[in-house]
Parts: sequence; structure tokens; C-alpha cells
Amino acid sequence: MNHKKNIIKELVSLGEFLSQFSTEKPSRCPTITNNNIFFDGFIDQLKLASKFNGWFTKENICFALKQWSELLKEKSLLKWLSNYPNSNNQPKTIALIMAGNIPLVGFHDFLACIVSGHNLLIKQSSNDRHLLPFIASYLTHEESLIKSKIKFVDNKIERFDAVIATGSNNTARYFNSYFKNKPSIIRNNRNSIAILNGNESENDLKNLSNDIFRYYGLGCRSVSKIYVPKNYDFNILFKAVYDWHPVINIRKYLNNYDYNKAVYIMSEFDIIENGFLMLKEDRRLSSPIATLFYEYYDDVSELKCKLKAISSEIQCIVANGFSSKEIKFGSTQSPALEDYADGIDTVDFLLKI
Repeated sequence: MNHKKNIIKELVSLGEFLSQFSTEKPSRCPTITNNNIFFDGFIDQLKLASKFNGWFTKENICFALKQWSELLKEKSLLKWLSNYPNSNNQPKTIALIMAGNIPLVGFHDFLACIVSGHNLLIKQSSNDRHLLPFIASYLTHEESLIKSKIKFVDNKIERFDAVIATGSNNTARYFNSYFKNKPSIIRNNRNSIAILNGNESENDLKNLSNDIFRYYGLGCRSVSKIYVPKNYDFNILFKAVYDWHPVINIRKYLNNYDYNKAVYIMSEFDIIENGFLMLKEDRRLSSPIATLFYEYYDDVSELKCKLKAISSEIQCIVANGFSSKEIKFGSTQSPALEDYADGIDTVDFLLKI
């Protein structure tokens, strides 16, 4: 990682550029590098991203860009990269197969490959094709050495040394078979959960609502299930999440709400609902859009054992005083650079191949 200083400089510049788009009305800053070339073009890409994927609302794209603009600061980048030694290894070619469930969901893998000095072959999801190529163009405009390392492909990926692929459980099985002879990180479905004890403050639960509704629950860091003690008062939760009620005005969300509600009623399932969120008792972790699963627990120790047994299916545990691995209410969608998906250190993997 001898090119670390140049990379950090370019990433900081990128973060400053993205910060202009972190609100629904972009704010053009005259001091941002290459704004005359890229500002208007990126606005066009943001519009295209929303047009081709109804889940990529302006609000959610702005939120994603805000998170990345805050992470791409010199202090955060230095802290992150200080965990790794300089490397003189010969660059390898890494195949990146990206998901498309939330805006820029594969950007961290992209960063990891860039800072590791490898070459990239990137195959994007059809659901998220507009943002990353433009961001890569901005990043490489002043840094020709990086530009030569990045290639986006639409067809079959060939001639690569290792792979990082993200998809559903079904595609992960295919990836594991297809890439069995290559060093790989294969990611499948994971979900995030919250453990409530009934003593949460209103602010805790308001923060939890962000973990539930951000990106409409489509991310692996979105809370899709809660564990609650017997006789838990769900009215307290409904009151706390009410600020998110405008979500029902999003047509795709409303369609899913109506469809899933009809299925539950026809199947005679018991549900609790407030007009924009349904609660259903269910042992599964992955809940449909507009639905939050819940499960009762009696004993904290037993719950810990249960969750340990299914830890490979869990991305985040939101709680207060439950375990050493928990994260705070409201923080699931704001991971640090050191918070790797599935707990696998991507940079360490890339430096050792």
C-alpha cells in the first residue's frame, strides 16, 4: 500500500465532491475540485438512478451519499488504513460482483480494492448501474494510475485472480460452486435484529425506527425482526416510529404493504398494524417489506444461545446492554470503514491473495 498517500488525497477529494449531494437540493461549492466537469453530470446520474429503480428515492440516495462523504475524510481514512501494513505485492485482478438493493451497496468493496492496489473487473447489478461508474470517473480523473485499474463489464467476467461476490442465498450457492477454485468472499442474505427489554426510552425507539425504515428495510443492516419480552406493549413502539408514517406515500412501499396485508388476512395470520407498518409474530429473520417480525423471549441467556446458533444469518444486533457485539439504536446504516460486511476483513483478504 505504498500509494496510500495519493489514494487518501483522491478519496478525500471525492468525499468533498459527494458532500454537495447529501441534501435533496444539491449545493454547489465553488472550491470543489473538477466541479465544472462533474457536478451537472452527477445530477443527471442521480436522476437516472431514481428513474430506473423506484426504491432509489432522492432521500435514500442523498442519505447514502452523506454517509460516504462523512467517511471519506482524511482522519477516518488514516485510521482505517493504519490497521494494515504497506504492501509490495504484485497487483492482482479482482472480480467484483455487486448487489443492487440499496444505493452504492458495493462501494466499500470497491474502496477496499482501490486502497489495496489491485485491478478491478466490476459487474454491477442492473438495479444500481448509474452511480458508481460516474464516481469512479471522478476519482480517476486526476489519477491515471487508478483509472487503468478499473473496468466495468456487462458480460461474463474472465481472467481474474480472486472474487468478491454478493447476492441472495441462491446466487451465493452458485457463486461458491462457480468460483470454487479462486480465492473468494461470497456474501449471501443476512438480516439485522433488535433486542428490546421494555425499558427503552422514546429516543431509543425513535432511533430504532431509522434502523427499520431506512432504505425501506432492503439492506442487510436494516432491522427486520425484534425480540421482545412477554407482554411487551407494542403501542409504545408504534408511537415512537410514527415520524416515518409518510413512507406509505411511496408507491412501491404502499403496493407491498397492501399486498402483504392481503396475504396475511387471507392466510388468517394475526398481525398488528398502524397503517404503514405491520408486526407479525414469526421465527424467521427476514421479513417482507412493510412488515417487522417479532418473537417473544423469556430468558436472556437462552436468547443469546439461540442467536449464537444463527449468527451466520445476522448482520447487526441492535440493543442496549445485551452483548459486547451490539450496536446502538439508530446506527445500523452508519457503519465505520472498519465495519466489514459479515465480519470479514476485506482489505486483509485482498492483501494476502
